[in-house]
Amino acid sequence: MADHDYRTEAADLDAADPLSALRDRYLTPEGTDLVAYFDGNSLGRPVAAAADLLTSFVAGPWGDRLIRSWDEQWLDWPTRIGDRIGNLVLGAAPGQTFVGDSTTVLLYKLSRAAVDAQVAQGRDEIVLDTDNFPTDRYVLEGIAAERGLTLRWIEADERAGVTLEQVRDVVGPRTALAVFSHVAYRSGFIADGPGITAAVHAAGGLVLWDLSHTGGSVPVQFDEWGVDLAVGCTYKYLNGGPGAPAWAYVAQRHHGSLRQPIWGWIGRRDAFQMGPGYDPAEGLHSFISGTPPILAMVPLQASLDVIEEAGIEAIRAKSVALTEFVIRLADELLVPLGVEIASPRDSSIRGGHVTLRRNGFREITATLWTQGVIPDYRDPDGIRIGVAPLSTSFDEVVVGMLALRDAIVELDAAT
Repeated sequence: MADHDYRTEAADLDAADPLSALRDRYLTPEGTDLVAYFDGNSLGRPVAAAADLLTSFVAGPWGDRLIRSWDEQWLDWPTRIGDRIGNLVLGAAPGQTFVGDSTTVLLYKLSRAAVDAQVAQGRDEIVLDTDNFPTDRYVLEGIAAERGLTLRWIEADERAGVTLEQVRDVVGPRTALAVFSHVAYRSGFIADGPGITAAVHAAGGLVLWDLSHTGGSVPVQFDEWGVDLAVGCTYKYLNGGPGAPAWAYVAQRHHGSLRQPIWGWIGRRDAFQMGPGYDPAEGLHSFISGTPPILAMVPLQASLDVIEEAGIEAIRAKSVALTEFVIRLADELLVPLGVEIASPRDSSIRGGHVTLRRNGFREITATLWTQGVIPDYRDPDGIRIGVAPLSTSFDEVVVGMLALRDAIVELDAAT
């Protein structure tokens, strides 16, 4: 098929896309050199309305009301916005999700709370996998060193991910906690959330899910699955901006029985009493430590407005359509040039990005960035094509994939 035929097909797909009008809600500055953004799974585009919200925030609750805004609204933001995330993307009832801290800090807080409770029951093993995101592995290694626990490693397939069978083979009477990513950061593989959760519970352990590559792209049902704990960032598919605070989920049944290790003043029963000793607040509030990052939550609210308008099921349908299109273009344009598809072909077990592999992709990624085509590179030899359902067009996919093909051809010609 000629290049112009791919562009024509993409135009037809964009015209038929029920979410196409929402692309205009995302900022694309005039004069930009960007022609294809394939890194929405690392940093989402800004919602254009975020600028107005920030301006209004500075002039209004910050500039006008000043410190009075803490009592009037800000102290409720972590749980109010958390409830909204829970409702829109997590399948979680109110009172179980809050926003605050980074993903790393929340991983530590929830993991420590879980193992501390389980160690008292004679459980001294943490189950994790070799291909989980580095932060997850490092945090758990540190906790194991602190508490004298044993790490039970699952050797995960880098082109897939952790399977239910592998988890069943490893968990047992010594399992305190199992921690996995729902969507694998390298391959995009979707783990069996309800099956793995049930398997860990059957062994008597708790499970913590990292949804950094899931939230806002792949629907989940935490309450229905019986999830214990979960964390996720807000700067990918939730478009909260660079360094935006993460969210954490703690199932209602664990409130009052799990105690997180970072005892800050905001998490105390009466924060403004400033009294001696730490008396944790009731419920979810006890998992909050220090002053909430209020300013950083402002752009997130603009993004959640768009997600609410679209609906998570429609977002998922668009995500599947985009990744299917990426795989088809890769088969036709790139596989003949030695490229391998390193993500599941079955959309039911594939998240929001597609990983392609070939020698030379590190160099090619740098070349593409100079041309305004922005994927990201992950060892070994992988380019991730991250297509954000609400802001990526089918035409953008074609432009980027054609540029990738041309870069491979030029590299091969030069060598």
